[in-house]
Amino acid sequence: MTARRGILSLIVAVLAVVLTACAGLPTSGKVNYGLSTSDAPDSEDVSFLLPDSPQPGATPEQIVEGFIRAGSGPGARAQWDRAREFLTPDFAQAWDPSAGVIVDVFEDRVASETDEGVVTLATTVVATVDDGGAYERAELAELAELPFELARIDGEWRISFALDGVVLDRDEFPRVFHDYSVMYFDPTWQFLVPDARWFPTTSAARDVALALNDGPSTWLAESVESAFPEGVEVVAAVPRPGNAYEIEVSEAALAIDRETTDRIYTQLRASLASAGVSEIELTVRSTPIEAEAVGVRSTRVPGAPLVLTEDGFGFLAGGDELEPIPGLSQIVADFDPVAVQVGPEREAAAVRQSDGAVSIVRADETYDVLDTRDGVIDPSIDPFDIVWTVPRDQPGGVQAYLADLSPVIIADAWPGASAIHAMSVSRDGSRVAAVVTAGGRNALWVAGIVRGADQVPERLGDPVPLATVPGSSRGLAWLDDLSIGVLSGDDEGTTVIEQVVGGLTAEPSGAPANMTSIAGGTSLSSVRLLADDGTLSVKRGTSWQPTATGVLVLATQQGIPQ
Repeated sequence: MTARRGILSLIVAVLAVVLTACAGLPTSGKVNYGLSTSDAPDSEDVSFLLPDSPQPGATPEQIVEGFIRAGSGPGARAQWDRAREFLTPDFAQAWDPSAGVIVDVFEDRVASETDEGVVTLATTVVATVDDGGAYERAELAELAELPFELARIDGEWRISFALDGVVLDRDEFPRVFHDYSVMYFDPTWQFLVPDARWFPTTSAARDVALALNDGPSTWLAESVESAFPEGVEVVAAVPRPGNAYEIEVSEAALAIDRETTDRIYTQLRASLASAGVSEIELTVRSTPIEAEAVGVRSTRVPGAPLVLTEDGFGFLAGGDELEPIPGLSQIVADFDPVAVQVGPEREAAAVRQSDGAVSIVRADETYDVLDTRDGVIDPSIDPFDIVWTVPRDQPGGVQAYLADLSPVIIADAWPGASAIHAMSVSRDGSRVAAVVTAGGRNALWVAGIVRGADQVPERLGDPVPLATVPGSSRGLAWLDDLSIGVLSGDDEGTTVIEQVVGGLTAEPSGAPANMTSIAGGTSLSSVRLLADDGTLSVKRGTSWQPTATGVLVLATQQGIPQ
């Protein structure tokens, strides 16, 4: 698919599907599903000035413009009541603002009356959000035309037809909507995998809980698992004192086993934590269900950077002192690598040597050469010690090397890409990110990993473009469960992109010159960079601070031992 066809398809979807859906989240019923007024956050994110009501004698164009502006009002807390004032009484009952969002450029909006009572709003679409909260950026912004029909009510123009959903300009959108993590399990039920969704801040807890009914985003659907069996779903999310929520589930939950119940509880609790909820209780018809959180593996990495220096390979604990990894440090150093990624158990590492070959080295001091193809980029190792490789000029040639050293050819890898510059599997093993060249531009893509028996990877899902990468890519690293760091540069300098998967397109930030590699850090220092002179720098807040010198290789880590 060309980039132009992609955005045209997006606009068609916006006009024909996303905003015409009338199956939005429930807005009425016996239970008050949303935040109460006292529980609603009072931050600047939801303290909007109420948009103006329709003015007497307003023209059709002014009514349409006012309606669009009213979409940035208090949102779900008032069910967009001000926006409904611009509609005819009948259409005010039918219009569904929760069906989706068009994110556009405010300055490009032009409303014009093409016939009496018929108005077209021309605008530039930069992204869409569907009725499940999934955000999709437009690779190329392009003009869209949104239709409106109006009728006179008591002598004043009111809208009698418009597409469902709301239109928000790109600056207003993140003030009305925020991103939240809807959690799923990886196929081994060991890790929680976040799926970013965008909901109005005033109804976040309700929307996050109900989103689990619909399952994961399309691109991730075959790569994760939900604990919710068929017939079990969230019925309501009811606020309780102390920032807690009662989560009512369907009666079918009474028939499931305790392990499944505990996993459902774990998914809900972790998901709602991203909306600021501290405690939840599962109920069926207001009767509590016993449940507790199951243990899941952490994907955090240690605070100390993992490096190769002239003194060896290990964690830079303080000053120039290295803390070695038993068994693994010596063999890594012996290989004189140019790139290293260490598995979560620290029993194995994937290394690329100066001659371009990729090998797996182990803590028992054994090794095997895996890939000697020309132009292989830095390898990645997943939680199952499967090593992933791909040549720079063959983005579709991804191979995964199993424990028996047999290579698995990964189907459907990076379609449409002409080159690949960096690739890394997420720490939970469910996703893979890459910097590719497609359509003459460098871009950051992410795809779900589809695995078969024994967690053997089989293919990649459809890639999702996340951001355009300026200049030449120099490295990529998962910074945490939901963010990817990309290092790039050209003659004019070095830039870093910290991109949230499923989030707004990140703006590149400046970095010290001559940086050559990137690694994830901790919450206190989210990104680490290595310069060509061996200086290691960390990002703290918005500034870069040098912390060490004499570093030959900055390794990346895939987690910590259980």
